[in-house]
Amino acid sequence: METTLKELLKETRFDFVSGADKEFMVGLDDELARLGYDFGGKIGDGYCWGRYMLIYRKTGAKSQNVYARVYLREQGVALRLFLNDIDRHRPFIEQAPRHVKDAFTDEFGRCEHCHNEKDGKCRFRKAYTIDGSFIEKCNGYTFEFRAPAVSRLPDYLSLFAEFNPVKKSLS
Repeated sequence: METTLKELLKETRFDFVSGADKEFMVGLDDELARLGYDFGGKIGDGYCWGRYMLIYRKTGAKSQNVYARVYLREQGVALRLFLNDIDRHRPFIEQAPRHVKDAFTDEFGRCEHCHNEKDGKCRFRKAYTIDGSFIEKCNGYTFEFRAPAVSRLPDYLSLFAEFNPVKKSLS
């Protein structure tokens, strides 16, 4: 039987994570599992993003696409969603609560047209329009929700479901 996230977070190496952050992580994990995503039962090294991280993928899928990450940092956890085709979801984003919309419109991750630009194009750039403003962000820093809270979990899950709708089986 696989160890649950709640059990893993009891390990002493996670003592730096606040109770509120652990509550958020367990709530998120429960909801993503219900939608068919999991972190593979392991909390890995966070590399440059934090001390540790969880990586969420589609359960049972052959592809190894990443749909979400949770970064465990000294100053708190952060939720990062991997989202594409932003313009197609513009109406949803423009109506989203400020704490969701800010991830698309604030200055964090603004594209600085760095060394990855080749012939005027960059495969790491996310470009889209929100509320009539053209925005370019660096894909390495996009759609990160710092200091997420359990009270905002329904909003993050609505955003996740907007970009990753549950496909109905043909049975």
